[in-house]
Amino acid sequence: MYQRIVLIAALLAVVIGGCGYSEDQWQAQLGKYGQLDHKYHEEREAHERTKKELAQVKQRVTELQAQLEKSGVDLSALNQQLLKSGTERQQLVANLSELKQALEEYKLRADQLERIKQRFEILQKKLQKLVNMGLKVEIRRNRMVIRLPGDVLFPSGQDTLRSDGEEVLNAVAEVIRNDKQLAARYFQIAGHTDNKPIKGGGRFNDNWALSLMRARRVLLYLIAPVESKEGGGLDAQRLHAAGYGDTDPVSSNDTEDGRKQNRRVELVLLPDVEEMLDLKSLI
Repeated sequence: MYQRIVLIAALLAVVIGGCGYSEDQWQAQLGKYGQLDHKYHEEREAHERTKKELAQVKQRVTELQAQLEKSGVDLSALNQQLLKSGTERQQLVANLSELKQALEEYKLRADQLERIKQRFEILQKKLQKLVNMGLKVEIRRNRMVIRLPGDVLFPSGQDTLRSDGEEVLNAVAEVIRNDKQLAARYFQIAGHTDNKPIKGGGRFNDNWALSLMRARRVLLYLIAPVESKEGGGLDAQRLHAAGYGDTDPVSSNDTEDGRKQNRRVELVLLPDVEEMLDLKSLI
């Protein structure tokens, strides 16, 4: 660029000299080209700064995605969108305004991921007492799940709570009841079984019925008054029961240990309106 300006200046000197332009006019023309050269360098520097910042934000997005996916959050739709957006923007990198727009989009994605990450971390911290008790708290299908072992809660093939199971439910209810934010959340109580068919008839003809009635039993215990000494005192309007039978295993049914893990009841924290809007905006 500088060489072009020198060449142009030399040509102008010949033209201006031949045309009788004054020295002042010559300096004015040269000044204009100097300004153009200065503007070019400023834009190039701004372009490089924006590219560098974009690269940093992209790296932050990648790190946040990896952290959330490690926790169990599914971000496949977001990844596809970012990949598509990034490819489109790369075709326009010569345009500073488009590059800045790409930067703003990635900043927005990073902020959204950061909010989701913080929300899950807060929930995990609130439920740490249950983890310390040996219960499993995890993220499955973008929802926080408290997993309660079925063999601790119930005798085989029954929906009557064991005394040990009642103690576990009391502890879970106490954590939820004593935390204002958790107590205001909605929960699904989900019953699950292994894939072994029920034999000998009895009250339950199949695993669907068994899983649903176990979920119902846990729900009834959790909403019973604390004063009864057989209840968790939770808000009945914020809990509901569902039975999944053997359709949603967390381990293989080919081993006894795997089947034991699949026999469970889960307390699933349902997303609130703000969370649903946040997740929808990422798709």
